[in-house]
Amino acid sequence: MANYQEIVHLNVGGTRFATSWHTLTWVPDTFFTALLSGRIPTVRDETGAIFIDRDPNLFGLILNFLRTRDIDLTTVNIRALRHECDYFGITPLSRRLALCDEMNHSACGDVLFYGYLPPPLNPPIPGNGNNRNTTNCSRKNSTASNTDVATNRSHSRNSSLDLRTVGRIPSQDQLSRCGRGHSRAASLGNSESHKVNTWADSMKVQIIKAHHNWIAVAYSHFVTGYRLTDSCGWYVVFQSPVQDSVIERIALNAKTGGSATSSGSNTSGTDVMLGIASGSHVRLWAFSTHTEPVRRTLVGTFNLGVRVEHLLFVGPQLVALSGAGSRSKAGVWHTSTQHWQTQDVAHLTTHDTAGSFLLLGTATGAINYIDMQKFPLRMKDNDLLVTQLYKDPNQEPITAISVYLTPKTNLCGNWIEIAYGTRYGSVRVIVQHPETVGHGPQLFQTFTVHQSPVTKVSLSENYLVSVCSEYNHVRSWRVTRFRGMISTQPGTTPKAAFKVLALEAPTAQPHNDCGPYGEQDEEQIFIQKVVPDTDTLYVRLASNGKRVCTIRSVDGSAVSCFTVAECEGALRPRRLLLCGHRSGAAQLWDLTAPTDRAARPAPPAPNNAAGEGEESPVGEGGPSPDELVRLLSACDLDAAPAPLPHSPSRPLQP
Repeated sequence: MANYQEIVHLNVGGTRFATSWHTLTWVPDTFFTALLSGRIPTVRDETGAIFIDRDPNLFGLILNFLRTRDIDLTTVNIRALRHECDYFGITPLSRRLALCDEMNHSACGDVLFYGYLPPPLNPPIPGNGNNRNTTNCSRKNSTASNTDVATNRSHSRNSSLDLRTVGRIPSQDQLSRCGRGHSRAASLGNSESHKVNTWADSMKVQIIKAHHNWIAVAYSHFVTGYRLTDSCGWYVVFQSPVQDSVIERIALNAKTGGSATSSGSNTSGTDVMLGIASGSHVRLWAFSTHTEPVRRTLVGTFNLGVRVEHLLFVGPQLVALSGAGSRSKAGVWHTSTQHWQTQDVAHLTTHDTAGSFLLLGTATGAINYIDMQKFPLRMKDNDLLVTQLYKDPNQEPITAISVYLTPKTNLCGNWIEIAYGTRYGSVRVIVQHPETVGHGPQLFQTFTVHQSPVTKVSLSENYLVSVCSEYNHVRSWRVTRFRGMISTQPGTTPKAAFKVLALEAPTAQPHNDCGPYGEQDEEQIFIQKVVPDTDTLYVRLASNGKRVCTIRSVDGSAVSCFTVAECEGALRPRRLLLCGHRSGAAQLWDLTAPTDRAARPAPPAPNNAAGEGEESPVGEGGPSPDELVRLLSACDLDAAPAPLPHSPSRPLQP
């Protein structure tokens, strides 16, 4: 039997410690009991001390706890110390540290947390025949009709309150299958293990979209629709039929055909259209939500001929786009004519919308447009009226485009302002005057600050923001306007330069778009998701990169997709961050107040320390070095995509 008073000499990371056998072994089943019993082979230094290759500073804290059964946490990194306790198996201290860590986090979220949409309790499975009659959460089974119309909701307005009650946020121990976070039950000594739910991975949220006060949550083979009312919050309204193919793109359009009320009455006359794309095929449904039960009608199934890369609504028209090299195509379903039409669009690379206009950038340097209001007039000619609006002076491939329509005035109509980026890093602004209809837009200004292809560009009332492919490097400028129109006096002023690092695979980027998000007459934001498997997002101002807030999943599950939407409530519009998760749930965060606070101008520096006309240095933005290291520790950098591109040579100037 070992002598409990025997002195044990340790060399931890080059620092020597001496303690008793009893001190190291009074906690059973630890690293030390295995080490001193010979179950773990020992390595000794030149003095005979047992060598342990760990952090000596953290080990000293653990050793003091083993001596005194007490610890001072005033200057301790709890996360790092807890990691060491888990390594050494010091369960009593690890439980205390876990509980301390949980005091900073709640399953009810923080002040920005706005809602939790639980995953379906009975997810439909492709091919099992239940795509005509589905259930979700507390809803009862409904009977589908024998026509193309199907029903998806059987609860009344009052029973929708039950849905919010049943859809509770699961505890962290219930979500331990996600491999993240600490079990609350374990921190209190509950060693009960939970089996992994095998459907979790297949049921992760693939895409999340929003329009007005509606949300569409897409899983691999079906889509669930939610509606927001002030009295009931979010509740399930419809569910799409189960698709045999994996859903790759969705589009949502909520249009009001009657007088909607804040109480969400079934007589509000609200109809919703949902488009789903898989491969080259597009399916479009219309949901009549003002009836009880909800009527689901299949409008049609269409074939673009090539894989659909973008699916969107321009007004009531559903548009499918593909930029597959020389086989680029545009397909449009027009609601009033009930007609689907496709047309080749040479070398399509990017797009944007403004009012009824759909603008298309091409690899040949041309900007084309389709006016959806004129589209029905030429239906008999089978022509989408794709018209060239502008040609880049250097014929550089256009890789990003943003349209800004100035407000109409009594003096003139809308100015059309277009900012676009090219493959060779140029950012240009062109302007179309109302009085020069019939003439092409005029080149207004050119910036050549990027050395890599421009991936994003945004022109708003106050700022011009561009993003290139070098780790999402951002440049921003403050825009000068006169009577609402962009002005050359004194012109644009450089604002900031920063990076929105995101190590995401290209296949996931369409559903994890960093932005910028927001209306063009207000402050826009970026959403930064650094690594693919993370529960943390950073919200940053698009104008200067300043951090607005940090969002962390309330249940520890990783974020699989996200978007930002302006939801129109009866009380006030809200800017919501919508996150889909690998657990199958969706979490909502209200960014309205923190964005407004972050966008307020900073007080002037004393004695004009920042310089005349200059702004103070930008404060905290993306993750700090400590946060970044923590995020990257869970990411295999060797397997991560390399966002740093090869910068193509700039062509000779004409």
